[in-house]
Amino acid sequence: MKLTRVKGFKGEVTVPGDKSISHRSIMLGSLAKGDTEVYGFLQGADCLSSIDCFSKMGVEIENKGDMVIIHGRGLHGLKASSDTLDVGNSGTTTRLMSGILAAQQFTSRVNGDASIQKRPMKRIMTPLSMMGADITSELSNDCAPLIINGKQLKGIHYDSPVASAQVKSAVLFAGLYAEGETSVTEPAVSRNHTELMFEEFGVDIKCQGKTATVKPAKELYAKKVVVPGDISSAAYFMVAGAITPNSQITIKNVGINPTRDGIVRVFEMMGADIQVEKTSGDIGEPTADITVSTSNLKGCVIGGDIIPTLIDEIPAIAILACFAEGETVIKDAQELKVKESNRIDVMVNNLKAMGADIEATDDGMIIRGGKQLHGAVIDSKLDHRIAMSFAVAAMNADGDTEIIGSECVDISYPKFYDDINKLKM
Repeated sequence: MKLTRVKGFKGEVTVPGDKSISHRSIMLGSLAKGDTEVYGFLQGADCLSSIDCFSKMGVEIENKGDMVIIHGRGLHGLKASSDTLDVGNSGTTTRLMSGILAAQQFTSRVNGDASIQKRPMKRIMTPLSMMGADITSELSNDCAPLIINGKQLKGIHYDSPVASAQVKSAVLFAGLYAEGETSVTEPAVSRNHTELMFEEFGVDIKCQGKTATVKPAKELYAKKVVVPGDISSAAYFMVAGAITPNSQITIKNVGINPTRDGIVRVFEMMGADIQVEKTSGDIGEPTADITVSTSNLKGCVIGGDIIPTLIDEIPAIAILACFAEGETVIKDAQELKVKESNRIDVMVNNLKAMGADIEATDDGMIIRGGKQLHGAVIDSKLDHRIAMSFAVAAMNADGDTEIIGSECVDISYPKFYDDINKLKM
């Protein structure tokens, strides 16, 4: 795909439903008694992988597009799949589902695409094994394919070395089946969608500081779930509105969960023209309409506890920083190395190709803003967040930019290019 500079963006956009909440609605709905209706479900490839996996385990799931109905089988109702559970590109499906599979009375094989087969799974294998799980890497490299022989689990307290909602959630899902309490303490609080949704589905869960504690469940109960717009998808329009001349973009009904709203705080730190108007929320998830206009931005330091609240938005923030006055330092973001791609290297190499003054560090990057970007050939590494970030950069660069693998946006936002093109002036 080739893109070039635009004159500006004006208008409103409604981004797809939150990916994290969509995944969890399938898993909790499958384990609940009764029918769970999900409105605003993200119809991206990753979330469709969750539907496919739980369908293979005997759960009837009706995907009507605007609504998904999950006919739950109860906490102990899953059946062994005769096929490999194919997670596609979805790390969330892989890690959270492993916590569930570890406690079943059957054996499962979990595998995905080439990217998944390189992503680290030891981070969930370690705590699940401490609970008594029998989970092994088929190739003995701590990556998928995974073989999971279901076992009776015991509750543990786990001090997670990383602030990762996927690790925390895998342990908490396993804790639903374990003997005794299960708790996870993180170095910083990661997104808490699992904890909020557990409570809605009838799980006894308590959160205090950086620790979440779950008691074994007897039964889960179906709920209506309304999924807010994904702030990770909203990020590209927020950046486009801020860095493009003559622009004002309103993103409607975006989830602004405090464990996810770090990008809003970064925009405020950088002096962006941003307005956040709170709207209604559901399942404990606050929402807002976010309006961003062309801004005079200044560099800042982004690190510490804010990083888990914006880890998926850092590629977009890196683009924002290129258009800010002064230096922006992104640190404490080692997790970027183990996403769909090594996002530190991919962002730095591609932005250098466009003329940015940027350098990689062990845990992030340093960006000196103000350099005019020019067109280049961008290798997305089939990483959806890389492709969308550089689409926004391309529309603010001189000349043509070609994005290789641009179709990978289907993972989280199949209509992204249509939506951003509708806003062009």
